[in-house]
Amino acid sequence: MPKREEAFALLSAYNGDALVTHGLAVEGTMRYMARKAGEDEELWGIVGLLHDLDYEKFPEQHCHKTAQILREKGYSEEIIRAIMSHGWGICTDVEPQSRMEKTLYAVDELTGLITACALVRPSRSVMDLELSSAKKKYKDARFAAGASREVIQKGADILGVSIDELIVDVITAMREIAPSLRLEMKA
Repeated sequence: MPKREEAFALLSAYNGDALVTHGLAVEGTMRYMARKAGEDEELWGIVGLLHDLDYEKFPEQHCHKTAQILREKGYSEEIIRAIMSHGWGICTDVEPQSRMEKTLYAVDELTGLITACALVRPSRSVMDLELSSAKKKYKDARFAAGASREVIQKGADILGVSIDELIVDVITAMREIAPSLRLEMKA
């Protein structure tokens, strides 16, 4: 399996700050969810980190270009398939099947929504974000409109968890890595 540093360098070579930060948010969330499920934290983290590798440079080939790049770099088919599955019904027909794939599908859009929720708080932090505030923003389709509520709900459904549980998990995960996301409490 590739080292995390190699995966981060690859992500950084293809993307600017915003997508690198999103990759870090999804990586941290995937690592948290892997620990919670007793799964391989390193594998899940790399999948989360690299899931949008191609999005900035090749948006019209999203997921497909990532598969090509990762195959050329010798990444496993397990990693490639998981990344392809996060585009299910959007840009791929690869349905999430494993717990890792279902988790990536469920948390990708939600990390963006939680980031937006944190940034509109007076603290600009995820550290004081509570479920009730996030849920209110989730229900407002105009807020962070790019974060598909349909995909988030479908993700929760395929994982077999409530939307509330999924939101709490993502907030908790993002709190663990808040400084790397620039969402910590400011002094």
